[in-house]
Amino acid sequence: MSESTAPEGMELTLRTLAMPADTNAAGDIFGGWVMSQMDLAAAIRANERSNGRTVTIAANEIVFKKPVKVGDTLCVYTAVDQIGRTSMVIRIEVWARRCYTALREKVTEARFTMVAVDEDGRPRPVDRSERHAAE
Repeated sequence: MSESTAPEGMELTLRTLAMPADTNAAGDIFGGWVMSQMDLAAAIRANERSNGRTVTIAANEIVFKKPVKVGDTLCVYTAVDQIGRTSMVIRIEVWARRCYTALREKVTEARFTMVAVDEDGRPRPVDRSERHAAE
């Protein structure tokens, strides 16, 4: 994958820099930090798709393929895979652009289930039409 292209059918949703404060005891970036970036990206994509607030109800099939290192640029790509009445499944791929190089590697992937909620935190319907403006 070249630097300017996203994985097929996905869009760049979040990009951030892995910093020393985010490391685990082994000196790699802590998996929980990577998961939090994935959750942020899932929320951004789901909020845009549903035109409102969403909450995470499940983080499924998380696979850590390669470590993330300090200085890597983390690129989080998302796609809406399924839409139910009030929920949606967001497919996520995390790619690292290795520090000071053009090398890009897929480091993590997962599926997050998000539920659209109203101002009182109750589930609300998601527009399932293909004409949705945010897509």
